[in-house]
Amino acid sequence: MADHITIRPATGTWVVRAGGAVLGESTQALELVEGTSAPVIYFPRGDIAMTFLDASDHKTTCPHKGEASYYSIVTKSNTLTDSVWSYENPKSEVAQIKGYLAFYTDRVAVEQI
Repeated sequence: MADHITIRPATGTWVVRAGGAVLGESTQALELVEGTSAPVIYFPRGDIAMTFLDASDHKTTCPHKGEASYYSIVTKSNTLTDSVWSYENPKSEVAQIKGYLAFYTDRVAVEQI
């Protein structure tokens, strides 16, 4: 059941960086906690420099959230394949994350500033 998922405003200002470039900064980020997993910060698409992101054909399906679309991050030095995901049409229980982007924190820096 999706009742194991908690979504709340992520307090403060959050920034995401890749390869030295700031991809975005937001005071409107959301924190999603699923079960015992570490919290994931979701950034509003409008707060992310989408010019760094290249849509991928990769998709995955989460039983609680729905189908995820992926993006690769293209920086001057390299491409971080499928490092960003988004639920374009999430399940109703997690509708708040529609239009938001999340990042793999082992590939980019997601920090509260």
